[in-house]
Amino acid sequence: MTVGSNSLIGHHLPLLHLLLTLTILHTFSFDSVLSAICDFSLTDYDKLYNYNLASPSPNFPHGVVSEDGFYKVAANGTILWFQLCDLMIFNHDPPACAECLSCGCGTPRCGMGCSALVSHNIGGYHICTTIGHTSSMTINVIDEENPNMGVIVKMMSSSGPKVNCSLSVSVICDSDGAQGPQTLEKVEICDYATQLRHPYGCAKIEPVHGKGLGWFGTFITIILCLFGAYFLGGTVYRFFFLHIRGIDVIPNLEFWASLPHRAQSLFTSMVRRFRGPSEGYRSSYSPVNF
Repeated sequence: MTVGSNSLIGHHLPLLHLLLTLTILHTFSFDSVLSAICDFSLTDYDKLYNYNLASPSPNFPHGVVSEDGFYKVAANGTILWFQLCDLMIFNHDPPACAECLSCGCGTPRCGMGCSALVSHNIGGYHICTTIGHTSSMTINVIDEENPNMGVIVKMMSSSGPKVNCSLSVSVICDSDGAQGPQTLEKVEICDYATQLRHPYGCAKIEPVHGKGLGWFGTFITIILCLFGAYFLGGTVYRFFFLHIRGIDVIPNLEFWASLPHRAQSLFTSMVRRFRGPSEGYRSSYSPVNF
C-alpha cells in the first residue's frame, strides 16, 4: 500500500464514520417506530391491557413477526403474503406476479416494499395487488367486552384513485403456542381478512389504582355542578331582573350567613349528647325538698 492510498483512506475516514453513524441511527429509529406501531394499550375499569406485538421473548425473539420474513396463506386461487409490524423479506419463494411495482421494484424484489400483497390468477397470469403498508397499521381489540381474546392488526393501501385495499389480521390469544394463518376471507372488493393464533395475542394485564373518580367522586362532582349552576343562575336573575346590587345579589344570603352559627350549634349539641351534661350545667339547678 502506497503513501497516496493511505492519505486517500485517511481523507475519506471521517465520511465513512459519518455514514456508519447515520446507518446505525436510522436502524434504531426505524426499529423504535415499528415498536411504537405494534404497541397497544386499553384501560377497562380497573385493569390495563398491554399488547407489545414486536417485543422479544425467549420463545419468540421477534415477537409476532414471522421469522421467515412473511406469512403466507392461499384460498380459491388467491395467494396472500403479509408481515406484521414490519416489511416483508423474501429469502426464498418470492412472489412471481405482475404489477408488483408498488411493493418492490422488479421481480427479484417483489413483495419487499410493503407489508401485505395479494395475487390473483387472471387468464393464466398472476396479478399482484398491494393491500397493506407498515405506516398504515392500526391495532384494536377483537372484542371490547373481552379484551384478552386478542387484537386485530389492520393495514391499508391505495391501489388507485377510487379503490382502497386493506388486510385485517386477527391475532387470537393462545398461550399454548403459535399457529400461522389457515383461512383467507375476502370481505369486500379489495378487503381481506385472516387470522393466526399466538401468545402475543394475550394481553399483559396490570391493575390500575387511583384512576378515575369512582362513583362517590362522580356523585360529589354532580352535586358541586348543580350547586354552581344554582348559585350562578340565582345571582344573574337577582342582578338583571330584580335589580339587586351589592352583596344582597347572592341568593338566600340570610341562609348562607347563618350557616356558621348553625354548624356551631349542631357541633355543640352533638358534643353534649356524647359527653353528657357538664358540671356547671348540673350545678345550675338546686335540689327541691317536698
